[in-house]
Amino acid sequence: MKSYNVCLKDTAKTFTKRLFYSLFDCEQEEAHGKYLEKKFLKIVSKLEIENGEEIWKKFKAELPEIRKTLDLDAIAFESNDPASHSLAEIYLAYPGFYAISIYRLSHALYKLGVHILPRMMSEYIHGITGVDIHPGATIGKSFYIDHGTGIVIGETSIIGENVKIYQGVTLGGISVSKNLASTKRHPTIEDNVCIYANATILGGDIVIGAYSIIGANVWITESVPENSLVTYQTEIKIRPKKNGI
Repeated sequence: MKSYNVCLKDTAKTFTKRLFYSLFDCEQEEAHGKYLEKKFLKIVSKLEIENGEEIWKKFKAELPEIRKTLDLDAIAFESNDPASHSLAEIYLAYPGFYAISIYRLSHALYKLGVHILPRMMSEYIHGITGVDIHPGATIGKSFYIDHGTGIVIGETSIIGENVKIYQGVTLGGISVSKNLASTKRHPTIEDNVCIYANATILGGDIVIGAYSIIGANVWITESVPENSLVTYQTEIKIRPKKNGI
């Protein structure tokens, strides 16, 4: 019976947390530098991934640019959320920002040909925040997630810059057939789009045009032109109670 080293889940969890800490805390970066490299090499060795040292070197070289991109994300949070009081609050207390941070780190590893560890990282943060972003997705700068719980972003999703997404949004595929693994299955969201709560957008050929607004609870399986407003209409009646009933 084959062993799958499931205890690596704990190692990956600790690695992910300390990687996040080191990215934003200079003291943590110095303290955890050797630890992170050691744990990374241990994980990829157990996963039978070759050239671990070279991959780590390339990944480490990308960290300063990832930090710059995340700083832009944090500014987007502060600019868009009236409930925020400071940038420090974003870094320390916002689950959406935490999820985006781990996504950007896992995405960098994914592009280097490491697949299982990024998925372990994304599943760890999924359990913490309720945000499920596949590390293969492509997400532009200044990305803002409000609340975040229930968001699902599929592997081949492409999201432009200055995009805002609210809780419960799904960017998914229409079909889950295994023979579509190498095709684009998830939608493209162009720059400056806002997608409100519980909207569902499905299909690899679907493009949501720039500057569009997708209303709450909308179900979309066809492309939307630029500068569109898409809403779901439902009738709500409010009437006075009679005799207190």
